[in-house]
Amino acid sequence: MDETKQPKRRPMTVPRFVQAKADGRKLTMLTAYDYLWAQMLDEAGIDSLLVGDTLGMVVQGRDTTLPVTLDQIIYHGEMVARAVRHALVIVDLPFLTYQVSPQQAVESAGRILKETGATAVKLEGGVQQAKTIEALTNADIPVMAHVGMRPQSIRMLGRMSAIQRESDRLLEDARAATDAGAFGIVLELIPGDIAKAISEAVPIPTIGIGAGSDCDGQVLVTPDMMGMTAGFEPKFLKRYTDLRTAIQSATREYISEVREGQFPTAAHTHQ
Repeated sequence: MDETKQPKRRPMTVPRFVQAKADGRKLTMLTAYDYLWAQMLDEAGIDSLLVGDTLGMVVQGRDTTLPVTLDQIIYHGEMVARAVRHALVIVDLPFLTYQVSPQQAVESAGRILKETGATAVKLEGGVQQAKTIEALTNADIPVMAHVGMRPQSIRMLGRMSAIQRESDRLLEDARAATDAGAFGIVLELIPGDIAKAISEAVPIPTIGIGAGSDCDGQVLVTPDMMGMTAGFEPKFLKRYTDLRTAIQSATREYISEVREGQFPTAAHTHQ
């Protein structure tokens, strides 16, 4: 198809995101942490970008997401939002920036929207965070919930790979988040049949990660799906390319050419 004749891409909004479920259109989401990657992913056509507190692990090299601060997520969120022209930008509320009280959550989320230019925030929890979700939506702050495996609860759950199988509790969490006003829910590490039941039970989009194909959309951590991370091979992950090998190969070639005097050549030298 001639690119000049392709329909103009409209910016993704919260209402359009929600409507996608009613229209039967699967939603796509990836993580982004800086301007360069956000720009590339946005231009590629991604529906939404999550500035995840996973930056604590894939950017900062930490073992968990817990150390990420509000100032840090705002720093990364501003870069991402500045790069994006079409995708919906959602920013994680870091650990202990919303759990203390609904007022704390509104203040933290308000800073994120004001200082980054993002559209929405995401928090972990369902029933426990229902009052907080309601307070955020009452303040006109769009909020996405996150149920199942909750990385910020790692100290309680014991490990990042803990699959959540309590179907009644998971469904209760999803319904509580929906009733409180969330516009979407991430379902993490949930058996496919349970995720399907949740997706059918709630009117808002479910975004799965390790939750099967019956969710209304999918999210992956970009460095993982791009093959940039090492030693992380969960069942749900598909690596779509191998940038780690490509980057290291190009770096080794550059090192070799510089050391052997092959770069720069006359073509790379000003006259």
